[in-house]
Amino acid sequence: MELETVIGLEVHAQVLTRSKMYCSCSAEYANADPNTHVCPVCLGLPGAMPVMNKAAIESVIKTGLALNCEIPTFSKLDRKNYGYPDLPKGYQISQYDLPLCAHGTLTFDVDGDAVTAGITRVHIEEDTGRLVHAHDEQGNEISLVDLNRSGVPLMEIVGDPDLRTPEQAGAYLTALRQILRSIGASTGNMEDGAFRCDANISVRATDGSWAGPKVEIKNMNSFRSVVRALQFEEKRQAEVVAKGGSLVQETRGWSEAQAVTISQRTKEQ
Repeated sequence: MELETVIGLEVHAQVLTRSKMYCSCSAEYANADPNTHVCPVCLGLPGAMPVMNKAAIESVIKTGLALNCEIPTFSKLDRKNYGYPDLPKGYQISQYDLPLCAHGTLTFDVDGDAVTAGITRVHIEEDTGRLVHAHDEQGNEISLVDLNRSGVPLMEIVGDPDLRTPEQAGAYLTALRQILRSIGASTGNMEDGAFRCDANISVRATDGSWAGPKVEIKNMNSFRSVVRALQFEEKRQAEVVAKGGSLVQETRGWSEAQAVTISQRTKEQ
């Protein structure tokens, strides 16, 4: 059976604004002491009243226009509920079925050829805090919570599964970051966490007779890591199929040191 690879990327980019998404706290958290850029809103305290950041909304719409998206006349916000220490409210204010921007395209160059990939949607959400893993005075492993990043404006750019090679994925990310930087929507710095990518990859028969489950890859901190992780996963999935094995829908993490993906959890839907 001849196989082809199917890749779709989900990019989170911090929106370049002076203040956070729903409060007036500074969004410049990178070099600040822990938990100094916080208030009742981004701490998720009861009774706190959020006020939306107009500049963040405008930057997301500007991004949508740069990606040839449709801008609907109506949009809404949704709650994405999950419990984790860096999310004090217990939910993230995000979007799902009615985003700010939808149905766009991104054209980029791969070895002299123009490739066009679809953009499913561009939507606004808020960033979470972050966990700092350390050891206490007795040597016990502990996790410290820094909520300076909590509430920083974040946009998610969801791409259609139109990419066919890891190299196309790398070129896609390069072109997307260039656009975000040129319009002033984001710094695009992966080393600062301002530009993050999760990759979905599967293999299928070229004649359409069979398609494997989707695998999500996380923990990639550079464009090179994205390409290497996809190259490894493409080869791994093809080898499993060639040996008659079964692939499962799961989330896998990329280990830069070992240059392999590692299963983290299975996904039912």
